[in-house]
Amino acid sequence: MEREQWKKIWVGSAGNMVEWFDWFVYASFAVYFADSFFPKGNDTANLMNTMGIFAVGFFMRPVGGWLLGRVGDRRGRKAALTLTVSLMSASAILIAVAPTYAVAGYGGVAVLLIARMLQGLSVGGEYAASATYLTEASAPGRRGFASSFQYVSMTAGQLLGLGLLIALQRTMSEAALHSWAWRIPFVLGALGAGIIFYLRRSMLETEVYAEDEGAHADPERGTLKALLAHKREAFLVIALTMGGTVAYYTYTTYLTKYLSGSAGMSKPTASLVSFCALFLFMCLQPLAGRLSDRIGRRPLLITFAVGSTFLTVPVMLLLRHAGSFWPALGLSLLALVVVTGYTSINACVKAELFPTGIRALGVALPYALANALFGGTAEYVALWFKNGGIESGYYWYVSGCAAISLIVYLTMRETRTIDLGRVGKESAVPDEVLAS
Repeated sequence: MEREQWKKIWVGSAGNMVEWFDWFVYASFAVYFADSFFPKGNDTANLMNTMGIFAVGFFMRPVGGWLLGRVGDRRGRKAALTLTVSLMSASAILIAVAPTYAVAGYGGVAVLLIARMLQGLSVGGEYAASATYLTEASAPGRRGFASSFQYVSMTAGQLLGLGLLIALQRTMSEAALHSWAWRIPFVLGALGAGIIFYLRRSMLETEVYAEDEGAHADPERGTLKALLAHKREAFLVIALTMGGTVAYYTYTTYLTKYLSGSAGMSKPTASLVSFCALFLFMCLQPLAGRLSDRIGRRPLLITFAVGSTFLTVPVMLLLRHAGSFWPALGLSLLALVVVTGYTSINACVKAELFPTGIRALGVALPYALANALFGGTAEYVALWFKNGGIESGYYWYVSGCAAISLIVYLTMRETRTIDLGRVGKESAVPDEVLAS
C-alpha cells in the first residue's frame, strides 16, 4: 500500500483506538465503581444499574449517528472525526471528576449519565466516520484489509483498558481501586483524546469524497430524506449488525464479568484471559480482511453466523465450568475466531452499500440503532437473565440473534466488487484492480 494510504489508516485508527478506550474502560472498571454511585446493598443490582447507564450511551448513538453522519456527508469525513474525539474527551473528563453517592447523593449518577450521553453521541458518529474514512481511503482491492483496522484499533483501545486494569489490580489494593483508582483510566483517556484531536486536524480528506460530483451543491446531501431513498440498504445494515454486535459484546466487554461472576474466577485471572484472547483476536482482523478481498465478504459473514448460531450455547456452558486460565482462554479464543468473520469486514460491507453523498449517515444511523437495541443492551440482558436465575437463557438469545443475521447474509449481494464512486450505478471494480 502507498505511504499516503497508510498515513490515512494510521490517523483514523489511532483516533478510533482512543475513542474505544474511553468507551470500554467504563465497562471494564464498572465492577469497581458501581458501588460508588449507588447506596450499598445488592452488588448485582448496583452493577445492573451501572450497566443500565452504560446502555443509555448506546441509545444516544442513533442521535450521534444522525448528527455526525450528517456532518460527515456535508462537511467531510475529517470534520466528523475531529468532532467525535472532542466529545469523547469531554465525557472522559466528566467521569473522572464525577462525585460519589457519599458526596453528592444521586448527583454523581446525573454526572455519569451526562457523560455517557456525550460518549454515545461521539461513538455514534465515530463508527460511521471511521468506517467510511478507512474504506474510502484504501485501494479498491484492499478495502477489506484497510477497513479491518477499525476493529484492530477498537480492540487495541480495549486492550489498553484491560492492560491498565491488570496493572492497577497488581499495584493497587482492592480498597484503593474501589475508592479512587478507578478514575485513572478516564484521566488518561481525556489526555489521549487531546493528542488525537491535534493529529486529526491535519489529516487528509479521502479522494472519493473530495472528487464526488455535486458534493457541496446538493441540499439533501446527508439528510434523512436522502437516506429514505435507500431504505433497503439501511434495513440491511440493521439486520446484518444484529447478530454480530451481540456476539462481539458478549465475548469482549461482558466476558470478564462472566468469568468472575459466573465461572468463579478471580477478577485478575478473568481480566488476563480477556486480555490474551483479545490480543490474538486483534491480530486476526487484517488477515481476515485481506481474505475477504480475495474471496468476497459473504463467505466470512456466513461462517460467522453459522458458528455463532451453533457454538454459542456449548461455548458459554463450557466457559462457566472452565475453572482455570488455559481452558477459559481456549474457549474464549474459539468464540472470537468465529466473531472475526463479522468484525473484520462489517465496516467496509456497510460503507459499500451506500453512495458517497449519504454514506456516512447511511452507515451511522442504522448501525447505531442496531447497537442501541442489541449491542448496548447485551450486558444488561445477560445480567437480567442471571438475576432471574436462568442465565442460560442469554446463551440462546445470542444464538437466536446470529441465526437472524444468517438469513440476511445468505440473501444479500456481494459488495467486494462495487466501485465506491459509482454505487447505485451498477458499476464494478475491474478484476485486474481487485487482484492487484
